[in-house]
Amino acid sequence: MSLLYQILSILNRFLWNGPLLILLFGIHCLFTIRLHFIQRHLPDAIRISCEGQKKQGFRSLTTALAATLGTGNIVGVSSAVALGGPGAVFWCWLTGLFGMATAYAECYLCMIYRKENSDGALRGGIMYVLEYALKSKNAGRLFAFLLLTASFGIGCSTQAGTVSETVSAITGIAPAVTGILLILCVGYVILHGSAAIKKFCSILVPAMAVLYLAACIIILVINYRYIFPAFRLILSSAFTPTAAIGGIAGGSFLFSARYGIARGLFTNEAGIGTAPLAFTEQKESSPEKAALLSMSAVFWDTIVLCALTGIVIISSLLREPSLAEAYTATTLTSAAFSFLPFGEILLGISLICFAYATLIGWSYFGAQAVTYLFGTGALSTYRICYLGMIFIGSVLSLPLIWEMTDFINACMVLPNICALFLLRDRIKPPKP
Repeated sequence: MSLLYQILSILNRFLWNGPLLILLFGIHCLFTIRLHFIQRHLPDAIRISCEGQKKQGFRSLTTALAATLGTGNIVGVSSAVALGGPGAVFWCWLTGLFGMATAYAECYLCMIYRKENSDGALRGGIMYVLEYALKSKNAGRLFAFLLLTASFGIGCSTQAGTVSETVSAITGIAPAVTGILLILCVGYVILHGSAAIKKFCSILVPAMAVLYLAACIIILVINYRYIFPAFRLILSSAFTPTAAIGGIAGGSFLFSARYGIARGLFTNEAGIGTAPLAFTEQKESSPEKAALLSMSAVFWDTIVLCALTGIVIISSLLREPSLAEAYTATTLTSAAFSFLPFGEILLGISLICFAYATLIGWSYFGAQAVTYLFGTGALSTYRICYLGMIFIGSVLSLPLIWEMTDFINACMVLPNICALFLLRDRIKPPKP
């Protein structure tokens, strides 16, 4: 395992310390300009995202958010700050701001190249775009294979590993036991199919988001004197090396950008090509409306929750610098929540809920890849394998899981970005 960790670490340092940062920021900026600053339509996107709970669009949005509102919003931001310094929060936020344009472009393409199965169900995704728009079945199969691999890594192992570590820290329960309990809880939902997944996500996601937001706002009220100093530190550390807080040092520009962008991509998935999978089954939605919904998912995930988590962490460490020495990179958010009565338990519950939602949401994404590659007959086998990976992820080393996650993200980005660039002229902004 140590050799695999070293190899992945070397590969990720190469990919994420230059090539992919340039590629992602470039494509985000390209579509921001080509779509006439699509971010100006954010009020419309937010309005659509707040439509009734029983509507297809809302259920698709919460399914997309279930897959993205995971450990990246808590552990991802925490590790980004610990490894890249406070400036990483800025780059994470900026990735979300510009990434909204890429999220719109991805979903728009996937909506116009959907295919109807013999049973009348609509299927879509970047694999269909590669096959039918770019006439490359092999490229579609490659992306679907990467998507399937990602469902076992990004969506499954990372989340299960974080839950088992959290439960072990709070209760002392062995990771293997946590893994078995997770299998039972996740299996109860996903074995009932995609409709049950979307219905469950429409209930769980709003509830857990409100709980976490309320806790963060309370902490910011407690830390009100340190909110503006936290903003100043985040902005100054984004471009210059800065000795920051206790044991947490402000990283160089490269480290701040590397960890901020990587964690931002991990949590909102703009540029990976996964989020559109939650929207392509909608029969009544236009490409523009579905794409705006997909864009709003990036807003809620990164612009709101990730940024809020980062400010909570920095303001709390400014208030009590010694806290940084008592927590690891993956538990740094616990330092912020330590100001609340039972704060660490509340954070643990939030983390478990976020990870649980992601486990369910990503099982839906992986199922789309399996349907494309092998047909619906293979879904039962896939779901059993997915549940098995939950147990494996629960007992693996978390640092290794994070390195695997960054590498799989990189593999997903390349074919998706190629498709977006080659088909850029077919993507249209909403009509005025």
